[in-house]
Amino acid sequence: MERPMPYIRDSFWCGREFTSIEHMQVEAVTWAQNVAGRRQCRPLGGASPMAVFGALEAETLLPLPPTPFVLARWSTAVVGPDIHIKVGRTLYSVPWKLIGRRVDVRSTATMVQVFLDGDLVKTHAALEQGKRTDRSDYPPEKIAFQMKTPVWCRTQAAEIGDSCKEVVESLLEVNALYRLRAAQGVLGLRKKHGDTRLEAACARAITVGDPSYRTIKGILIAGTETDPEPETSGDAGAAAFLHGPKRLFASLAPHGTADEIRDDQVHGEAEGSI
Repeated sequence: MERPMPYIRDSFWCGREFTSIEHMQVEAVTWAQNVAGRRQCRPLGGASPMAVFGALEAETLLPLPPTPFVLARWSTAVVGPDIHIKVGRTLYSVPWKLIGRRVDVRSTATMVQVFLDGDLVKTHAALEQGKRTDRSDYPPEKIAFQMKTPVWCRTQAAEIGDSCKEVVESLLEVNALYRLRAAQGVLGLRKKHGDTRLEAACARAITVGDPSYRTIKGILIAGTETDPEPETSGDAGAAAFLHGPKRLFASLAPHGTADEIRDDQVHGEAEGSI
């Protein structure tokens, strides 16, 4: 393949100027047919390449394929626990049943194809960098999670009870999509603990002022959702006075003689003037 290059350089490129790639391509075809193809070639016994092609090669030449040839790069990858494989700088999802399996990847400028033992299992549009995820590749329980929208959460909470509905409504009141997982977590406790216990736990969490998923789950685990409310003392929770009765009533009925009181007042004024 290298031997004809000096001939092409000296016969075609030398002394020529082209205004565009298209112009160069047209001139190359003309030169190949009228000059290079008609020259006497010593390796061909002095015959011209065009004559040999017409006599021996033309009939055996296969037609061009119906679609242009596409350059592709093959690589291998292992499907990670998150159902993705890494191809270059991009993550692509594959069906979850292939987690841990080694697959073959065919990458082109427009498409990424994933094969397992020669069978095509996934196709993605190519992405230069980032992540492409087909949600249908996730396990059924993960797909169900994706379908649990805020509307679904509110509907399910209303079926459980007023307290659960209040908790879910408070969670989804602001930034619903950001706090959706917490609301789904609360409703997920329904499967393990039942509607009655979950409703009671939500009510207790509201009473203690912390209607969060973590608190509700802790109440259910501890089994305290039906415990009675702690009784408060007669002082209604007021802070205790810890200085004793003498200090408590000192301003109303001071102890000591008038001289002692006067001495204390004078001593206090003296300290205040320093």
